[in-house]
Amino acid sequence: MCLPRIATTMILFGVVLLGSGCAHTELSPSGSAADADAIRTAFVVRGEGNRAIARVITDAPACPALLIDGTPRGMVERVSPATYPARSGNGLDGKEVAFPVRTCERTLPSTVTTLRVGAIDLPVPKAAIQRIVIVADTGCRLKQSESAYQDCNDARKWPFARIADQAAALHPDLVIHIGDLHYRESPCPATHPGCAASPWGYGFDTWKADFFDPAKTLLTAAPWVFVRGNHESCWRAGQGWFRFFDARPWSAARSCNQPAFDTDADYSEPYAVKLTPATQLIVFDSSRSGSKANRPDELIFQKYLQQLRQVAELATQAPHNFFVNHHPVLGLGGSRDGLTAKPGSEGLQSVMQVAHPGRLFAPQVDLALHGHVHLFEALGFSSDHPATLVLGNSGSAMEGRLPASLPPDTFPAPGAAVNTFATQDDFGFASLDRNGDDWTLSEWNVDGQLVIRCELHGPALSCPAR
Repeated sequence: MCLPRIATTMILFGVVLLGSGCAHTELSPSGSAADADAIRTAFVVRGEGNRAIARVITDAPACPALLIDGTPRGMVERVSPATYPARSGNGLDGKEVAFPVRTCERTLPSTVTTLRVGAIDLPVPKAAIQRIVIVADTGCRLKQSESAYQDCNDARKWPFARIADQAAALHPDLVIHIGDLHYRESPCPATHPGCAASPWGYGFDTWKADFFDPAKTLLTAAPWVFVRGNHESCWRAGQGWFRFFDARPWSAARSCNQPAFDTDADYSEPYAVKLTPATQLIVFDSSRSGSKANRPDELIFQKYLQQLRQVAELATQAPHNFFVNHHPVLGLGGSRDGLTAKPGSEGLQSVMQVAHPGRLFAPQVDLALHGHVHLFEALGFSSDHPATLVLGNSGSAMEGRLPASLPPDTFPAPGAAVNTFATQDDFGFASLDRNGDDWTLSEWNVDGQLVIRCELHGPALSCPAR
């Protein structure tokens, strides 16, 4: 049995209860200046329905006070500090995974108007979303197995901090990150000064450098929806994913700390986030998706088929749905010579063809949003398929390009006839602005300049030449 122990030190709001390592221990709010200084970062996560969760990562021995409309409220310890042995098979040569920080959280009331923790003013969720900004594939790529070493110390070659600042300047109501927050898997070699002294591995020091520090301004600009990418699967950075970002309650069985539980922890049930009275976002975890078609007798096929049926049920709750997952379904992959190639979507397509033959998506899905391929592309279809956006160009090293126009025989999936296409192969981010039930898509570069603009009306996408 796991019980909290009572500390003897009195502070501003009463006696502190120190967690004994158990998640979800209710702690009295701490309001000292030292505890405020110990806060490493804070942000708001949007979960299922209208649920919003304030998250705080702190060095303090207890969770801090969260000021909700000026009244201090206690937070729940999501998970306490810990260090874990390296996961076998992740190629990190036995490096431990250290989390010397405490993650705290509290579900917010729907009536909240102001929110503050320590010296940080947090954004308040809005009932109806007018502007969304979207990023994906943001981390700095350090991968020994591919001899891939991005210049993390050069803001031109790893521009995520610049992108985050420009996105925050748009004053969004919601931020969506479509996965692959973490990329620093290997140590920077001495022969590569562009990433010298970079932390690496899956502990908090790497998460801080790869995401929390560069995203600082955007984290407090609006609440976030986090979507899990393949870099956040259990054999990679899954431990940090569940500690910091997952919208579901934390549990030891779904923590990626024990490989025996990966068959559950590598899959997450889909959920819907309400955007407007008529539109919702459906979040799907495709972190384990591969580039090859799945067989019906495989676990991944069975898991995804069950979850796609859940997606179909969720989609009936609103006339308009945006399906968001990391791996493209109807996207294209770039190459150095500009020829089109499939982006490894066969794994998902093989299951989606069974769930929704031909269309692949539930009939109420108007738009699919993805990352994974490190460029921007927008595709509309004359066939019965949802408009598709691939937005994986927000910081990690770019991967080839696509031609400005596609050959007439380009079909991302059988029967998927492309009639609208726009692309750009430089770093950037996207926004969606609402006009009734319609949306305007804008693609921005790292300097905040408009590059591409498209209009979305139901599943129909148009991208007029500028």
